[in-house]
Amino acid sequence: MGMAKKIKLLMVEREVTASKLAEMIGTSQSNLSNKLKRDNFSENELKDIAESLGAKYEAHFVLEDGRKF
Repeated sequence: MGMAKKIKLLMVEREVTASKLAEMIGTSQSNLSNKLKRDNFSENELKDIAESLGAKYEAHFVLEDGRKF
């Protein structure tokens, strides 16, 4: 599942529209919509979105033995 879909699911969970989320993260609704369509977010943008929606963003690599990097 791509990040755009995860963000959309979180928006539904938090009852936040794209317009409201865009306002919360300091961008335009059209810019957010374009990023959602392209599924193209920087790690900093993902952190901002998570914080705005009351969630925690974690990004890491996990090896087969469970170690995370």
